Amino acid sequence: MDLGLTGRVALVTGGSQGIGRGIAAELVAEGARVAISSRSRERIDAAAGEIGATGFVFDSRDLDRVPSLLDEVAGALGGPVEVLVLNTGGPPSNPDPTGFTREQWEQAYRELVLSPVALIEAALPAMRERAWGRIVNVSSNSVVEPIANLALSTAHRNALLAHLKTLARAYAADGVTFNTLLTGRIATERMVWLSGSMEAAEQIAADEIPIGRMGTVEEMAAAAAFLCSTRAAYVTGTALRVDGGLTRSV
Repeated sequence: MDLGLTGRVALVTGGSQGIGRGIAAELVAEGARVAISSRSRERIDAAAGEIGATGFVFDSRDLDRVPSLLDEVAGALGGPVEVLVLNTGGPPSNPDPTGFTREQWEQAYRELVLSPVALIEAALPAMRERAWGRIVNVSSNSVVEPIANLALSTAHRNALLAHLKTLARAYAADGVTFNTLLTGRIATERMVWLSGSMEAAEQIAADEIPIGRMGTVEEMAAAAAFLCSTRAAYVTGTALRVDGGLTRSV
């Protein structure tokens, strides 16, 4: 299936590892010109070289850096960002939902809400001008069924999900779509960190996920690539679960 991504300029934040890197690699394979960003110059350059992308240093907490990042990507890849994949690491966990500091709440808000909003606002004018754009947010199934120790993530990811729904309606006629991927338990370093070990993560998945295993980064990337494609032109304002049947709610 031709996804119509050949030559499109894409930016994937948090692209040095895990789901972000997997999505970036999939977009490269589909012929897109892909930029990836990360806080670490060493990690982003290594990942970019391995998957055929172009790396940029970007700290999601630095909102003032957003305009220059978009300008640098456009200059390096020969045009403005047409596909924007918003991927951020998760904030700290805590079994006590009242145990987070005010600073942790504010930092999570900056990383999971303000930074993605700033990136959208910077990329949107060029997308509207060309009457074509794809914005995909990598979120979590915790926005549907809250996870006990991830109160920071759940609260802020819900805020962004609601905002994207509003944006989807506002700019649908301009050819720009806004969609969200709700990740389940994907085999990444964060899942290992949350579970204590890969073996523990695999056992939890076998016990709790109907499909009997964790998802792979490649499976997440395939879903993301579709939402980024010309084929998905009539899909906007949606939240797609990629969780192996884990979510129980309708």
